[in-house]
Amino acid sequence: MNKKVSAFIAIALAAGTMVGCSSKSSSSASGDVEEGKVINIYSWNDEFRQRVEAVYPEVESTSKDGTVTTLKDGTEIHWIVNPNQDGVYQQKLDEALLKQDSAAADDKVDIFLSETDYVNKYSSKDAGAAMALKDLGIDPDKDLADQYEFTKVTASDEDGVQRGSTWQTCPGVLVYRRDIAKAVFGTDDPAAIAEKTKDWDTLKSTAKELQDKGYLTFASYADTFRLYGNNIKEPWVKAGETTINVGPEIMDWVKDSKEWLDAGYFNKTVKGQWTDDWNKAMGSKSNVFAFLFPAWGVDFVLKPNWDGDEGAWAVTTPPQEYNWGGSYIHGAEGTDNPEHVKDIIMALTGTKENLLKISKDYLDFTNTQSGMQEAAKDDSFTSDFLGGQNPFEQFAPVAENIEIAPLSAYDQGCVELIQNSFNDYLQGKVSFDKAKANFETAIKERYPEITEIKWPN
Repeated sequence: MNKKVSAFIAIALAAGTMVGCSSKSSSSASGDVEEGKVINIYSWNDEFRQRVEAVYPEVESTSKDGTVTTLKDGTEIHWIVNPNQDGVYQQKLDEALLKQDSAAADDKVDIFLSETDYVNKYSSKDAGAAMALKDLGIDPDKDLADQYEFTKVTASDEDGVQRGSTWQTCPGVLVYRRDIAKAVFGTDDPAAIAEKTKDWDTLKSTAKELQDKGYLTFASYADTFRLYGNNIKEPWVKAGETTINVGPEIMDWVKDSKEWLDAGYFNKTVKGQWTDDWNKAMGSKSNVFAFLFPAWGVDFVLKPNWDGDEGAWAVTTPPQEYNWGGSYIHGAEGTDNPEHVKDIIMALTGTKENLLKISKDYLDFTNTQSGMQEAAKDDSFTSDFLGGQNPFEQFAPVAENIEIAPLSAYDQGCVELIQNSFNDYLQGKVSFDKAKANFETAIKERYPEITEIKWPN
């Protein structure tokens, strides 16, 4: 480990919550090392497994319970899945990485995934967690040249060395109910609805129109958070510091959420995302007009919760450009399967034909610029779920304009806990100042090394 290890990593290691550093880099993908018989992949759901099964040509079969995928050469992929919420996934991954040097070959972490909210933690050169892609035999400048640049930057360390790769880009749009649009506005045409949703002031007027006809604009104030949070100008925690900086954009979200909630534009009983009430708000009996989702949200969240006919939804311009999410694939330092790791990363993120198949099968907005430009003009990429609309026409312009928010290793905790703390304020249970105090307490409990919280004026 670099002697100039950050305070975050040093303290977290002492607490047993951060990744361990391998004493030596794992073997490069030179072909002179015998591969192991088990590939351990850590993730938080089965999304990545589905994509591997869809496009990785070496897949033979997967067990009925989804825990083991067998490859054609007899190697087994073992899927170790833990929930992302409340930092559980990171905790379990960190515990495994701490044992990486001493673990038996078939118990070592080979591949792990991270989200944009905490990719910075694992891609840091001081973390000793994610291999440089070049050490796997992948040349990012050549092999991944067609990727969106912001995704390459996101998965790179402090020296600009890329240590992860993603099949996704996650430009966000507004997804709306066609029947509600027709009832209120007389049309469900995406171009016409875009004029109603193009910015926050316009959308506020539209929300009043919806309310007058008995409809809610969004299910929850939590639905709008990512648009504000993805546009912060400074990181939550600057490199090498232990101060949380709450951006003015975050407090704008609190202020606007209170205004919209009091006005009746949200469902007051839906207190956040990933809850049963939130899921039900996507159903056919709901009076919620719209959700704010990237492509994965349409396929992985909205579609399973919709209980009506296909073609009931469409996508259009959001009130503010944003990016939400992105699952980054990392080869773990100490892996005994570098050739397989390289092969999987390239199949999932560096092969245009595979990525286009993922886009067609799963509606993912995938990570080749040329591929997504083609998809936006290709009628074969229309979606039955979206009433025959080609959503890539809407996703592509957003993706081309994304400037990723400055990242820190603390993003997941800050994003979760700021919403949790101000949820009580928005629900009228605590005062504004008490919500601030509750956030300060909660964030220091999650990250004991934090010494100060700075609020905007």
